[in-house]
Amino acid sequence: MVRRETMRWSRLGKLIVQDRPTSFGIVARNLTDAHMSASLVSRERECGNDAVKQILIADDHEVVRSGLRAIVETHPDWVVSGEAADGQQAVALAVETRPDVVIVDYSMPLMNGLEVCRHLKSLHLRAEVLVVTMHEKEELLTEAVLAGVRGLLFKSDARNHLIFAIEALLEGRPYFTGVLLERMLRDYKKNKLGKSDIFLTSREQNVVQLVAEGHTNRSASAVLKLSVKTVETHRASAMRKLGVSSTAELVRYAIRKKLVNP
Repeated sequence: MVRRETMRWSRLGKLIVQDRPTSFGIVARNLTDAHMSASLVSRERECGNDAVKQILIADDHEVVRSGLRAIVETHPDWVVSGEAADGQQAVALAVETRPDVVIVDYSMPLMNGLEVCRHLKSLHLRAEVLVVTMHEKEELLTEAVLAGVRGLLFKSDARNHLIFAIEALLEGRPYFTGVLLERMLRDYKKNKLGKSDIFLTSREQNVVQLVAEGHTNRSASAVLKLSVKTVETHRASAMRKLGVSSTAELVRYAIRKKLVNP
C-alpha cells in the first residue's frame, strides 16, 4: 500500500505529520523536534524525487487553511509543509521548512501578507508568494507588486484558480486573477502605478497595523523586537505622512486600507 506523508501545525504550534494510506486510516504523531520535522518534510526529495514541491499555508482562519490544504493536496506532487495562523509564524515556518510557494492571506494578525513577502525577500528565501484576499481595494495590486508579490488571488476564485496559480509560480511566471490583471493594465495606461496613494515604509505599516490591533507602543516594540523609542518614531512618521493627529484616525486608516478587520 502506497503511503504519503503530509504535515500540518496543530493549534498548539506543534508540527504534525499525517501518514495517509490510499484506502483507510490516518495516524497523526506530534513532532517536537523542529529539525526532525523539517527533515521529514523533505524526505521524498532526499530520496531523489525532486518533483515534490512544498507549499506553506498562512491564514488566521482554520477553516480557510483547511479549504486551501484540501485543494493543494489534490496535486500528487505537492505536500503542505506547514500552516501558520499569523504573519510572524508564517515567516518562522518559511525559514524552517523552506517551501517552494507560500500561500498567505492579505489580512493577518501581527504582520499582513505583503509584509510577510517583504520579510521573505529580505531573507533571500527562494519561496514564491501567493497572496489570497477577499478585499478588492483599488490600490492592493500596486502595493502587492511593490512588495515583490508575483501572485494575487481572490479567495472566491481559489477553488477554480489555486492550482493554476501555484503551477504558474513554480514555473517562474506571475499569476493574477483576471479582474486584477485588467486593473493593472488600466493603471499602467493611465501611468498611475506607484503614484496613486501615499505609501508607508514596511516598518511604518507594521506599527500602524499593531496600533490598530490595540497594541501600545511598548507592546508593539516587544512584538517587533524594537525599542519603544523606535516604535514611537515610526508611528509619528506614519501619522505625519497620513496627515492624522490621533490614534482613532490611525485606526480608521488601517481599517480603510484593510490592514485590520473592523
